[in-house]
Amino acid sequence: MLHELLLALLGYTGDLIVDRRDHLTAETPISDECTFKLAPDISFIDPSDRELIERIIVLGFYYREMERFSAKCRNLSWIRSVNANPLEKKEKGSVYRRALANGIVEVLSVYRSAVLHIEQKLLSETMPILATVTQGLNKFFCLLPPLYELILEIERDDIRGGQLLILLHKRCHCGVPELQTCMQRYAVLLTHSILGTLRCRLLWHGHQVMYNQLASWMVYGILQDQYGEFFIRRQEDRDVENSSSQRDISEKLARMSTDDASLSDWHSGFHISLDMLPEYIPMRVAESILFAGKAVRVLRNPSPSFQSGDAMHPQLPKSFQKIHGLAGRFHFHREPAINMGIGDDLLPQSETDKIEAMLLNLKESSEFHKRSFECAVDSVQTIAASHLWQLVVVRADLNGHLKALKDYFLLAKGDFFQCFLEESRQLMRLPPRQSTAEADLTVPFQLAALKTIGEEDKYFSKVSLRMPSFGITVKPSLIDLPKPTSSVDGSAGASLSNALSEVSVDGWDGIALEYSVDWPLHLFFTQEVLSKYLRIFQYLLRLKRTQMELEKLWASVMHQYHSDFPKHRNDQEKCTKTQQKQQKFRPMWRVREHMAFLIRNLQFYIQVDVIESQWNILQSHIQESHDFTELVGFHQEYLSALISQTFLDIGSVSRILDSIMKLCLQFCWNIENQDNCSNTSELEHIAEEFNKKSNSLYTILRSSRLAGSQRAPFLRRFLLRLNLNSFFEATARGVLNVVRPRPTIPALNQQ
Repeated sequence: MLHELLLALLGYTGDLIVDRRDHLTAETPISDECTFKLAPDISFIDPSDRELIERIIVLGFYYREMERFSAKCRNLSWIRSVNANPLEKKEKGSVYRRALANGIVEVLSVYRSAVLHIEQKLLSETMPILATVTQGLNKFFCLLPPLYELILEIERDDIRGGQLLILLHKRCHCGVPELQTCMQRYAVLLTHSILGTLRCRLLWHGHQVMYNQLASWMVYGILQDQYGEFFIRRQEDRDVENSSSQRDISEKLARMSTDDASLSDWHSGFHISLDMLPEYIPMRVAESILFAGKAVRVLRNPSPSFQSGDAMHPQLPKSFQKIHGLAGRFHFHREPAINMGIGDDLLPQSETDKIEAMLLNLKESSEFHKRSFECAVDSVQTIAASHLWQLVVVRADLNGHLKALKDYFLLAKGDFFQCFLEESRQLMRLPPRQSTAEADLTVPFQLAALKTIGEEDKYFSKVSLRMPSFGITVKPSLIDLPKPTSSVDGSAGASLSNALSEVSVDGWDGIALEYSVDWPLHLFFTQEVLSKYLRIFQYLLRLKRTQMELEKLWASVMHQYHSDFPKHRNDQEKCTKTQQKQQKFRPMWRVREHMAFLIRNLQFYIQVDVIESQWNILQSHIQESHDFTELVGFHQEYLSALISQTFLDIGSVSRILDSIMKLCLQFCWNIENQDNCSNTSELEHIAEEFNKKSNSLYTILRSSRLAGSQRAPFLRRFLLRLNLNSFFEATARGVLNVVRPRPTIPALNQQ
């Protein structure tokens, strides 16, 4: 009887102990209740012994189910050849389940050794008793049931990959020392001590798979995840989940060039799968792992065009330093990288060995230490970011391209854009033609380049002028000024001229620049970054165009005055009319001066107080930082500061500034196009609107909401220039008093 009991403890039933389930196969699911029972026709066993045997044979049932689970997970029959029938149902594999099965096999081997030891002890005793079996298996009553519940939950919920690590990590936190050790770490001794140390082995096995995947990703930039169990995923995996056909994805990838594929890989090629991310790995650490792998992919697979360009300049600055270290080795095949020659140069073998050594230390550790893991990941991320910084900043001349963007998108080359606006001034007086607008602008753009840009500027070739399509019809100006009542003779011409100017202003506001970005600068200058530069450029170009029109208007009028004075000097009647005309338009010249004063100060504020100061801050960061991720953050802060301090992020302010610029252009063109100067109602209306807008602008900029923001120190300089003689403050207060009188004024009048 005792021998049959020992066989049942190893999963083999017979006449004494029977299994209620017959004909088990590999596809038979794990039973959620014990099916081992003592045969009902056995009558020679005492009730107390029967109860004890039924309690013991449950261990045999657990052993049999866990052995079946391990055999199924370790079976490699799910590996199919490439030419396998796609319609055939395939078993979904899992390297994490296989690793768990290896750990369970080790636990079961200890259990078998304990049963063998009991058998030897029973054979040596003259009077074998059932208590010997109970005593020998006592430790397994608290070990096997939780393991059985574990595999039951895994099978029932189809848990794989990172989710399996999460489950094992949760099971490690329990109050049973033997079970906790089995879930967490590994030891190699017999009997009592091994039961106290086997529990961590299961989680240790799962971490071995994770460390291998981490090494493949962070050392070689290769994602080894055939079954979608790693927390780093390819983007097309998400596309497949969103019902995109694999064929469409393959065709899309095939159409991409090498640089396009690299760009796609960096920005959207990989993502973090939150479902597979173990909860004990913080999101910050997962993002560092994602960045390190992407950086290694970039460093190991440079663009062919960059190779040829880099070969022409093999000498690197002295600041380009290599970090040396010792290395260990992971035991998996290396996938040959593209362009290994220059790839090894961008990421030296000593650095690769250092990364491997750090991950190998984590892999060989008996326990998972969160702090050590995070420190190792941070070190790898620092190494990858440092070499990516050397690639982008030193080899690809990032600072030169930043300077080019400042010159052309932020209008630092003022002479070039001044010349361009002068050459295209007459063209921009007319509405743009949708079919030829871009070609029409190309001529003055190239003329301005010939006059102002020397051959030493190697970045101008990367700049191109674009005129995006603006629809079938050009909408009139956003500012629909109410037409004042006036005599018929003068208002018709002014209204026609005003409508023409409104169309041209809105049409030419779409002028855009494009900058050609080569590998690897596309990692830094994303489409989002270039769109921010374009937004600032269009704003600054409108501002410069407005300033030029105000200056040209004054120069034109003064030229006309000096030309007419000698002609009419001897004609008293004409001289008197000229003086009357000048006297009549004198208030308009004061309005023009107020417009020019506001536009000049705004332009000076943006170019000097904002752009130059933020540029100097960015340059200091570039000199001090040797980390690519830090550099990206500094550049984002730079662009955010430009947009913030130029008020482009405040809708009310940007709308007022746009309105003021349009009013200035309307004012200039109305004066130049007026044949009958006796009617100035249109100009007076524009002047009135300008005063309202400018006073509203000053009031908003002085508000307490802006005074406490990051714009405050720069904004105070701008307000100081505007209100140097308290003119703006007085006029703004006057406008406000007209709208809403102060309650203290009547009391003062009573006194």
